[in-house]
Amino acid sequence: MAKKGLMKTNTTSSPDSVPDVFLSKFGPDIQGAISGFDRLRLRGTLRHLFQPTVMEAYLNACRVLIKDFGRFAEGITQRIKAAVYQLAEKSRRPYRYLPSSQIGKEEVAREIALKDPVEQGLIAILGCVEPCLSYVVRGSLTTKHIHMELAQRKCTHFYFYYLHPVLGFMHLRLQSWFPFTININLNGREWLGRQLDRARVAYRKKQNCFVWIQDLAKAQALLDEQWRTDWPPLLNSLLQECHPLHREICQPIHQEYYWSASDTEYATDVLFKDAARLGQWYPRFVQHGISSFASPDVMRFLGRNVPTTTGKVNAHFKGEVISDLKHRPEGIRVKHSLNSNSIKVYDKQGSVLRVETTIVRPQEFRVRRAVEGDRQGQKDWRILRRGIADLPRRAQVSHAANQRYLTALAAVTGTTRLSEVAREICQPIVRDGQRYRAINPWAKEDGALLEAISRGEFAINGLRNRDLQRLLYKTKAAGPEQRRRAGAITRKLRLLRGHGLLKKVSGTHRYILTQKGREIVTALLAARQADVEKLSKLAA
Repeated sequence: MAKKGLMKTNTTSSPDSVPDVFLSKFGPDIQGAISGFDRLRLRGTLRHLFQPTVMEAYLNACRVLIKDFGRFAEGITQRIKAAVYQLAEKSRRPYRYLPSSQIGKEEVAREIALKDPVEQGLIAILGCVEPCLSYVVRGSLTTKHIHMELAQRKCTHFYFYYLHPVLGFMHLRLQSWFPFTININLNGREWLGRQLDRARVAYRKKQNCFVWIQDLAKAQALLDEQWRTDWPPLLNSLLQECHPLHREICQPIHQEYYWSASDTEYATDVLFKDAARLGQWYPRFVQHGISSFASPDVMRFLGRNVPTTTGKVNAHFKGEVISDLKHRPEGIRVKHSLNSNSIKVYDKQGSVLRVETTIVRPQEFRVRRAVEGDRQGQKDWRILRRGIADLPRRAQVSHAANQRYLTALAAVTGTTRLSEVAREICQPIVRDGQRYRAINPWAKEDGALLEAISRGEFAINGLRNRDLQRLLYKTKAAGPEQRRRAGAITRKLRLLRGHGLLKKVSGTHRYILTQKGREIVTALLAARQADVEKLSKLAA
């Protein structure tokens, strides 16, 4: 529910909501920006039961023979259904069975909420037969024994739609057959509306989009709180209400539901002052997004590294990069996909520019952590997990992707931006009495250096001399040669610091990109082919 008011607007947003290079170009036209999760699809699984041998051990613990699995499972399913019907009756909310999985369940739930409104709590429960991953009993001609096997089946799924006091409009989906998988769909903007209400911050909201917020800095702080949520208590409270049999089901082998993120959408909303101001720029954003960003650019936006010296994708890359343009009733959307992950840009409600990163395959990214199960162990860059423990890192890499995309949009929109952005580093400078040479992004060595410092794994904890040695030299070295390389890297780090691209992390031997450095490097890498002639002239 949107609040209205004519109070003075605080247009200051988080310093990192929009890159400075974007603000410098479009600042007079925008109110500010907010960044945070949009859609979150969380999954609860009894993951041990996805191993057939464990499932057989589970049946043994329940004193059930494999041949009797069907009857045993059916008994639990009928009890789950009875509990669902009882919840609907106790809450005095409707239960509706949908004869087809193609019927839009959210539309049905919103229609019920409109006709029979609730201020808070359960809206309705919907039932529908849909595909699921479950177990069947198979026989083996070799062993002459029967065994459990995972297979695609169909069963009834229950959808619990809520107006949650914290999360707003959301739903939980419960599979009624082994292994009883749960999906919880949340919306970060719905959640933000509830947060703003409690904080007494006025706003105007159209559907899933805020077009005006009285205090953008406060709104950003509230969005940042979302991904720092203590998730298990929140999700387990929903689990207890919608799936009261879960403790009994978990007890035989003492397991608990494991919570993970199936896919996440993280959106940066740039709030323009009115539709006319966004309208004059958006066609150019669309044109450049679909015509100027090639596969290497998309890979960089989504955290992959492409050699700056060649601008070509590694020959060993086996994935697929797709860019497409879609005309929707409300406008035009440009989407770039890489191995199921994607980044897209579109206009929302006329005056909001949304850049949104969707992560379906988190293994494409890295997080610095210890080995799972050993929290005190040595940390290293490891695969980003689906587990909710890595949700903060998902937010970080998604935010960085949106930042790179906005920087690239600013760099390719207009006639002089890229040269202005690059001029500082493409000519010699004198700082504190020390002269620093020009950096030429299109020279082999300088291009490789910029590519190295922009790698995603250094975004949070920074880079060291030894990290650059590993990236810039193809062979290992020891003794005098290793010391020579360390000295050469030290000089490169001094050059980058002199140009303001890197800063030293206090009390460590690590360096991180400055805001200026991130903007310049991202802009140069994204628009290298279009403006190489200008950059060469600047560096000459």
